[in-house]
Amino acid sequence: MKRTILKSAHRIAGVVALLMITTFFLSSVIADLFGSYQNIALVKQTILQWVALLVLSMMAVGITGKKLYPAELKGILAVKAKRLKVAAFNGLVVLIPAAYFLAIWSAEGLFDTRYWFVQAIELIAGVTNAAMIGLNIRDGIRLGQKSNKKVNK
Repeated sequence: MKRTILKSAHRIAGVVALLMITTFFLSSVIADLFGSYQNIALVKQTILQWVALLVLSMMAVGITGKKLYPAELKGILAVKAKRLKVAAFNGLVVLIPAAYFLAIWSAEGLFDTRYWFVQAIELIAGVTNAAMIGLNIRDGIRLGQKSNKKVNK
């Protein structure tokens, strides 16, 4: 696959992941603060339906990143790879199970202490992942600017 296609796929997947995480987070907060229990349940069901696309976009980021930089990663590339691993772990261990249980509990009207505790953990994990992906996008843009300066000289 051509490098330009890989770069485009990497960028698109990263932006899609960040937008989805941000949308999930904001939808949850708005529904929790201003919505009815029915609104919250709808948001949780919708998040659960779309979480597969988020997982696929995160996988695409990782796969395209490995293909773009197959050698041993150093410097900022190593930092980006570490952030992505943490975000993936966070997603698999915290966010996906939380999305599943919150969707079930909200559909059953179980808005008890357990629900709100898991909701708080999910929001913290979501903000953490959004921050890590945002930092990776920022660093990717900076790397692209550096390589463009080298090419233009």
